[in-house]
Amino acid sequence: MNQSQGGNPFGRLMELARPHKMGYVVSVVLAVLGVAFGIVPYFATARMTIALLSGNRDVSFYMGWCLLSGSCFVLKAILMGISTGASHEATFEVLSEARRESASKLTRVPMGYILNTPSGQLKNGMVERIEQLEVPLAHVVPEMTSNLLVPAAILVYLFLLDWRMALISLITIPVGMLCYLGMMKEYPKKYGEVVKAGNHMSAVTVEYIGGIEVIKAFNQAEHSYQRFTDAVHANANLILDWMKDTQKYSAVMMSVWPAALISVLPVGCLFYRNSSLSAATFITVTVLSLGIAGPLVAAMFFTDDIAKIGTVMGEIDGILNQPELVRPEGKCDLRNFDISLEKVHFAYGEKEVLTGVDLAIPQGKMTALVGPSGSGKSTIAKLIASFWDVTGGLITIGDKSVKEISADQLNDLISYVSQDNYLFNDTVRNNIRMGKPGASDAEVEQIARASGCHEFILNLEHGYETVVGGAGGHLSGGERQRIVIARAILKNTPIVILDEASSYMDPENEAVIQDALSRLTKGKTLIVIAHRLSTVTEADQIVVVKDGKIFAKGTHGELLKECSLYHSMWTAHIGAGEVKPA
Repeated sequence: MNQSQGGNPFGRLMELARPHKMGYVVSVVLAVLGVAFGIVPYFATARMTIALLSGNRDVSFYMGWCLLSGSCFVLKAILMGISTGASHEATFEVLSEARRESASKLTRVPMGYILNTPSGQLKNGMVERIEQLEVPLAHVVPEMTSNLLVPAAILVYLFLLDWRMALISLITIPVGMLCYLGMMKEYPKKYGEVVKAGNHMSAVTVEYIGGIEVIKAFNQAEHSYQRFTDAVHANANLILDWMKDTQKYSAVMMSVWPAALISVLPVGCLFYRNSSLSAATFITVTVLSLGIAGPLVAAMFFTDDIAKIGTVMGEIDGILNQPELVRPEGKCDLRNFDISLEKVHFAYGEKEVLTGVDLAIPQGKMTALVGPSGSGKSTIAKLIASFWDVTGGLITIGDKSVKEISADQLNDLISYVSQDNYLFNDTVRNNIRMGKPGASDAEVEQIARASGCHEFILNLEHGYETVVGGAGGHLSGGERQRIVIARAILKNTPIVILDEASSYMDPENEAVIQDALSRLTKGKTLIVIAHRLSTVTEADQIVVVKDGKIFAKGTHGELLKECSLYHSMWTAHIGAGEVKPA
């Protein structure tokens, strides 16, 4: 989708609707015809009233006008129904495309944007906000257009009959407009505040539901529930206060605007008495003036939805206009799978996390990254996987900058497994098969056996056909990680990154998985961020990271002798009683 319209919400909306413009054209034409047919009974009423006053007693005359009025009512209903169907068919296609485009966009933006944006906010943008385009597109386009054109046609006719009475019939409209302007005062600001409060409420709700286990475990139900209720009340109070501010304007507008007869009847009587207005024209103007306000009021109420467009499209654009990771198309030739970091800098916003990292990771070897929490280990791994772009320096794979490698090729090169890898609400078999969508059942089970998780899968209620629940919620943390590791192994990439991938496992199961990994990743470039130092003692090189820099590197034995930080970390590790001293 073209991003050039990002600063213009109406331009973006038109861009979304353009491929389906014929549906809207048909809808508008039918809606105009429908409203026009709806005006015919007003003309019929005027004609019959004039005939009665002139003494016409021909029943067939009145029956003809009544049949015409009834037919026009039926035609209006049919045409408006078809119009609404056409506009909705086009609109739901637009909403579908907008959601697909938003979902596709998330696959192309840096992971930092997704990780730093509350999931409730993203859900709001892709679901609720896009849904709010339904009224502007499906209703405003055909119905507001028709509701403005038909009163305009009536006014032209009234001016042809008597320009004075035409002007008199419009007297209440400026008063109604002033009230409407008062009602719409600061609308974008107020609606923006409501959207912001709604996003906060959604984010707090998702957090509350997602963290309910922790809330219960630490007896924080009262505090967490209070945060939730505060967010709900803040959202409700903001809407109520806004409604109170606009209610007085709305009440006056709805009372005055349709009251055209307040001016038309007395002035018309005055003109009729001084013989400057015929009875037929007086009656016609009186009846038709009643048909002006209704469509105009209906049209004006749609401006409420138009006023929302800026805020709604702004939030959708907040996703669609995010900068993407710029990568080429096609594949490039790589000599090998050696990885090199040269003077790499990286910052989360204003905070610099890596400050000039130089590191060589040889092909087919195991490299472990260790260090204190927050030292930058995971950031290095994620930059290699191209979750973000470096803010300075260079990362290469096989002498090619990662920026020269297409996203698809990089995904085929690297399997990335973290402690929080996601499982879909599907069967165990299908979650593993995501590593290689075309894999047979036999291949999936073979990898599960080789990965050391076949036995626990068989012990699940339905074995490989067990549905794991949303985010794998029906499984333990260790079970989820073992399935994720099996999925990564099935993917069979030359580079494997394990970012504390066994952190939820007990030492016994971790030993089984480590043994399986050492066999299954033999000959691959393996990068491990260690949860327990005992799992990386056999690494070809261990890199100690501290304060965003490479503090030391070497084998386990070398670092014990030469690196005081590593020695202290090892001492603390064996002091936990999980391993025997080396």
